[in-house]
Amino acid sequence: MSTLLEDTRLEQHEIAKEMKKSYIDYSMSVIVGRALPDVRDGMKPVHRRILYGMHQLGVTPEKPHKKSARIVGEVMGKYHPHGDSSIYDAMVRMAQDFSTRYMLVDGHGNFGSVDGDGAAAMRYTEAKMTPFSLQMIRDIEKETVDFIDNFDGEEKEPVVLPSRYPNLLVNGSNGIAVGMATSIPPHNLGEVIDATVKLIDDEEATVEDLMKIVKGPDFPTGAMILGKNGIRDAYRTGIGKVKARSCCEIEETDRGRSQIIVTEIPYQVNKARLIEKMAELVKDKRVEGISAIRDESNRNGMRIVIELKRDANPQITLNRLYKHTQLQDSYSMIMIALVDGKPKVLNLYEILSEYLKFQKEVVTRRTQFDLKKAEARAHILEGLRIALDNIDEIIKIIRSAYNDAKEKLMESFGLSDIQAQAILDMRLARLQGLEREKIDKEYAELMEKIAYYNSLLADEKLLMGVIKDELLEVREKYADSRRTKLVADVDEFDDEDLVEEEKVAITLTHLGYIKRVPSDTYKAQKRGGKGITGITTRENDFVKDLIMTSTHDHLMFFTNTGKAHKIKAFEVPEATRTAKGTPAVNFLNLMQRERITAIIPVQEFSDDRYLIAVTKDGIIKKTPLSQFDTQRKTGLIAINLKEDDQLIGIKETSGRNNVIIVTKHGKCICFSEEDVRSMGRIAGGVRAIKLEKGDEVVAMELVEPDQELLVVTENGYGKRTSVKDYKIQVRGGKGLLTYDKTKFKKTGALIGAMVVDEDDEILMINSEGIIIRIRAGEVSKLGRATQGVKIMKVGDDTKIVAMAKVIKEDDEEEDDETEPKPKKAEKNSDEQMTL
Repeated sequence: MSTLLEDTRLEQHEIAKEMKKSYIDYSMSVIVGRALPDVRDGMKPVHRRILYGMHQLGVTPEKPHKKSARIVGEVMGKYHPHGDSSIYDAMVRMAQDFSTRYMLVDGHGNFGSVDGDGAAAMRYTEAKMTPFSLQMIRDIEKETVDFIDNFDGEEKEPVVLPSRYPNLLVNGSNGIAVGMATSIPPHNLGEVIDATVKLIDDEEATVEDLMKIVKGPDFPTGAMILGKNGIRDAYRTGIGKVKARSCCEIEETDRGRSQIIVTEIPYQVNKARLIEKMAELVKDKRVEGISAIRDESNRNGMRIVIELKRDANPQITLNRLYKHTQLQDSYSMIMIALVDGKPKVLNLYEILSEYLKFQKEVVTRRTQFDLKKAEARAHILEGLRIALDNIDEIIKIIRSAYNDAKEKLMESFGLSDIQAQAILDMRLARLQGLEREKIDKEYAELMEKIAYYNSLLADEKLLMGVIKDELLEVREKYADSRRTKLVADVDEFDDEDLVEEEKVAITLTHLGYIKRVPSDTYKAQKRGGKGITGITTRENDFVKDLIMTSTHDHLMFFTNTGKAHKIKAFEVPEATRTAKGTPAVNFLNLMQRERITAIIPVQEFSDDRYLIAVTKDGIIKKTPLSQFDTQRKTGLIAINLKEDDQLIGIKETSGRNNVIIVTKHGKCICFSEEDVRSMGRIAGGVRAIKLEKGDEVVAMELVEPDQELLVVTENGYGKRTSVKDYKIQVRGGKGLLTYDKTKFKKTGALIGAMVVDEDDEILMINSEGIIIRIRAGEVSKLGRATQGVKIMKVGDDTKIVAMAKVIKEDDEEEDDETEPKPKKAEKNSDEQMTL
């Protein structure tokens, strides 16, 4: 006992220092041995060991799948003694097409889903390497990388894989270490290799040059990235944040309702939890307007259907879902990797530079290995050639020797031990003349290879050229197109910078469908042409306005509530000639029951141009166009309406036009626009016409004396009257009769009026949705206070509810040698045309 105590030595340590030392050791072990990827191959130890273990096990692409449990056991028993679940979980992620951009494991069986379902147990699934993963271990047998002892010293494992493409960027990496974390998103293989090649070709290339090639992350689940500021920060500094948004479309159902279709979601978002979150928001009434949510995803792709209530605004609902759910998510980019065994924050240039430095080492070591092997073979061939030149003497020496033939050959011909042994091992068949030719040919080829290998080792440019060629081979074989779209973020810059300016036609239908097509879609034809189909509308719908403008011009949308919504023309969704278009609510922030009254294109918001607006209650207002040179998401106030009043019409003017206003009870007033003083945008306006009880304004037009005014009643009566019959009056009076009011019991009240030419065609729609199309010249031209004639038959319980001028779209196939006679455009509104 006393002896034991004498041999015992106690050392005192301060606990704080000991804890600090131990924690630092633990931290470095986690950082280096578990959580962070190596900049050279972009892999953590567990992934590296899985691929190397599969390679050693022989589960290569051309071989059958092997049980996952067998692979996991191989990796755990030889290289990674940290539990089978950690190995299997890592292997599963490498086999999931929604987790890994370019899969490295080919899984067979249930490997989980984007809904968060886990993979089946490893005893049920099978796996093997993908063809792409062979690029990770290519040339590993040629001493391209260092090997170290495994955990028990019985096996060797690679320190790093040769990685013949920049895997750190291509497949990305995520890991939480101690005191730091890495989050590198996946990228497009083609873009990353192109950037690497750029760095090889141009040694002075900068991060800015590389960012022109690598556009941004390319997630396996697709979706969209909003803006580039976060991407630029990450590529310049190694740290940034990107906003990812789901790909959603708004569709109209057969029942007249809208639905939101989600086809792609952000990276690493759980689809099932996303749907649950949306359902919770609807249940808690934090997001209103949703009637049902269905997951219609199948093996052909993702499809989440969000059905909306009849009165819901789809764009507002979608924006709320973006705000409160992971339909829009942020992805933090923290590009930390191990460089020479130490964690370092890297920018885009540094990642690719470190990779190229590693590849230079890999190709150099491979070339040295190939050179050494070629020289060894050439050395043997030199001995064989000596033997063939002296075959008789060689045979004589071998026959006369007892057990010292090798030594005698070495002494007689100056051969090395290896050469002498090769001669002794040579079969008699090699003594033929044909074999001499083969040996000479092989020797000559080897000498060429040796010269090539030496030139590579002597010239760095040649070596980098080999790296470039091999990268381009990988690109040619495995690169694909981008899945993640990069779109502008309205908070960063104007999309106008990305859109080429061109002339376009904007069409608006009676039911509020809008589309944009190139202006040359409507080709001029001779008068009387049969026309072409310009739009496929829904039943009982028709085009009521067509505007020629530029993609860079503003479009002002004015609604019945007195609001103005402003967007650029290029923001109207482009469509084909025959497409019905997109509901306005898809890209305008319209409220419930808010409908578009007019569209006005604006190139410049100048002080010498005006907008003149008239309401149902007879209020008129003139506002300088420059007052609308501002933007609000909810729209601008164009006129401050009183309760139950509505905006009936709005026109762009020079400030010196004549205005004609028609009321429901057949009154009409014509006065100079100069009678209306200019006022601010949010003002309420002044009286245009003094209305009788129950009367209301139904139309406002800008007129010239040589024009005609067509009026239509509820029961299908109408007439044309020369504008000259309406004398210029003072604004605010009761006006003149434009229709015989005593006949209203028979004809019904007026529903609308418009300026027409004889060749104009007019559409009228009744309360049952039936449309009639007539030529204005067929309507009788009568005096101002007359009854009018029957122009459309209506039933006892139906009324005419709306009228519009037909938009004529010209026939491409008609002969157009004769210059077509254009329709009169509204005066002083060059950008607005009625074709």
